[in-house]
Amino acid sequence: MALEGYTLATIRDFVGKELGVSDWVTVDQQRIDAFADCTGDHQWIHVDVERAKRESPFGGTIAHGYLTLSLLPMMQIQVGTLPEGVTAGINYGADRIRFITPVKAGARIRDRVTLVNAEEKGGGRVLITSRHTVEIEGEEKPALIADTLAMLLG
Repeated sequence: MALEGYTLATIRDFVGKELGVSDWVTVDQQRIDAFADCTGDHQWIHVDVERAKRESPFGGTIAHGYLTLSLLPMMQIQVGTLPEGVTAGINYGADRIRFITPVKAGARIRDRVTLVNAEEKGGGRVLITSRHTVEIEGEEKPALIADTLAMLLG
């Protein structure tokens, strides 16, 4: 749910502010396996549970970094990053993505979103930069920190 007063017209007032925190999302082995099937990335550290228990420095399988990244849209919708008055938000890219702590199978993650920039582009368009800090329940360091870009259409 968006912040009170957070609209396309007032978006610049929210630069530098936390927009919110998503619900917790469980990254279980079934989700990891489905992502591996979808992308063709079947590296053992992600999908071979028994081998990962024996050989992985993490004590088991871990999610693909790009799986964690791919969950950002779902989590940011929960936060309400699209302000009132926006007809569509289009992915525009990323300025910086850092994978910091692996997400172990079964872990819960959530997205803490801060609006970093909002730049008028004319024609009712605003380019926003959002900082996503994906926290892992019970871990000191985040899974990832990413600055993503979205073009908002009014």
